[in-house]
Amino acid sequence: MLPDRLAGLLPDKAADPRLSGIIKLAILAVGGQGGGVLTAWIEDVARSAGYAAQATSVAGVSQRTGATVYYVEMAPHHAGDPMPVFSLMPAPGDVDIMIAAEMMEAGRSIIRGFVTPDRTTLIASTHRALAVSEKMVPGDGIASSGEVMAAADIAARRFIAADFDALAIANGSVISASLFGALAGSGALPFPREAFEAAIRAGGKGIDGSLRAFGAAFDVAANPADQGVAPRPAPRQVPRVLGPARLLADWDRLVARVAAMPVPVAELALPGLRKVVDFQDLRYGAAYLDHLAKVMARDDAALGWRLSREAAKYIANAMAYDDIIRVADLKTRGRRFDRIRKEMRVKDANLLHLTEFFHPRAEETVGLFPAKLGAKLEADPKWMARLDRWFNKGRRLRTDSLRAFLTLHLIGGLRGWRLRTLRHAQEEAHLALWLDRALSHVAGNYDLAVEVIRCRRLIKGYSDTHKRGFSKFDRVLEATAAVSGRDDAADWCRRLREAALKDEDGKALDGAIATIRSFA
Repeated sequence: MLPDRLAGLLPDKAADPRLSGIIKLAILAVGGQGGGVLTAWIEDVARSAGYAAQATSVAGVSQRTGATVYYVEMAPHHAGDPMPVFSLMPAPGDVDIMIAAEMMEAGRSIIRGFVTPDRTTLIASTHRALAVSEKMVPGDGIASSGEVMAAADIAARRFIAADFDALAIANGSVISASLFGALAGSGALPFPREAFEAAIRAGGKGIDGSLRAFGAAFDVAANPADQGVAPRPAPRQVPRVLGPARLLADWDRLVARVAAMPVPVAELALPGLRKVVDFQDLRYGAAYLDHLAKVMARDDAALGWRLSREAAKYIANAMAYDDIIRVADLKTRGRRFDRIRKEMRVKDANLLHLTEFFHPRAEETVGLFPAKLGAKLEADPKWMARLDRWFNKGRRLRTDSLRAFLTLHLIGGLRGWRLRTLRHAQEEAHLALWLDRALSHVAGNYDLAVEVIRCRRLIKGYSDTHKRGFSKFDRVLEATAAVSGRDDAADWCRRLREAALKDEDGKALDGAIATIRSFA
């Protein structure tokens, strides 16, 4: 309960018709967004104004498959009057204020009927916290925020949207504070700004940051016309390359080769070169440009260099594959630890314990062996079973400890050995076969050649993910070969690839291949 002195800050209850009925407010928030804190603040503001208020919550499922639903009902109440009986959950078509702490939660609130054009003020953050269903899709499974925005404009009586998460972070707080500010700035509740700020101060924790985030969001909600002004994009920063003079001279020669390429190709070739050199070394970068030059020799400027542009991207991805060496290297880089500290908001007084999960199969282990020895062991089922029994145990390494960190750091430093391994020999052979298949179609069907290059998108990740991608890639190219003589072969290749990206198990791809078999 807030101090009685706040009563003077509140409007005359008898003069405001909005105070005559029950106000119904629902919040959809996922873990870590402070939905409980936001609900408590709203309760405090209502009760300080002489309202009776009740808050309930129904927890969502973990792992971002659903949000917690917080629900608040409030109504004017005078001492001695009977206490109103409030509902425990929101009902479709019966919500005055809907607050969604994430864009897709706004969409869910519309689908569930909580947002109606005759009464509901919808306040939503436009940022995304991806759901498990979005992450599971091998391709781009991210739902369209634009469709939700369009639906919200129609479904809500009033719609207030901004990136309240970024706004909160910029002010050293969390999204609950900025959503509270947006609620206050919207004017949807009949309480003055000072009453909202008093509720934050009464909380006693993170007051300064919460008030800053509150104030910034209040201004956004109170001045919706300013939301349409797009900020000027910051100029793109070109990463500096540092190192010994001899190596910098070699790097400059590689960059000069890229600069001599047509602009559409160079735009993707330079980041591709950076990626490949970071993965291995400057010689490996030169090999990347040699592969790209082979494609450009078969390309046509009149066609916009589409084949070479796609090749610049996907050859780099193919050459910078995820092996044990790369995974260990990435997990021990300083930038990664800095990013984790920032995301977890670790303070100087905090200790961060970081556990890495490893589950190497026998294939990843034997892939580190010399190419000839590794191939011999891989062909021996007994040895593969033995290696799988020794290494496929699902290890957990605490990289905040010296021993585990040094283990990964030493493995990550084996890049000088990488080019001698079985895994590298396999990747090189697959790269050459893929490029040859694509280039074989250039003369007869240029579009098909481009689509075959794009099929490399199917191969990504590490361990089982990589294995599934390889399998889908091979099946797509095999099915494409069956229709390669048709005029619509490029379209079929694209359909097969998109089907392969729809689900992890490949059921959509099975259906597409069955369709091809029915007529090819």
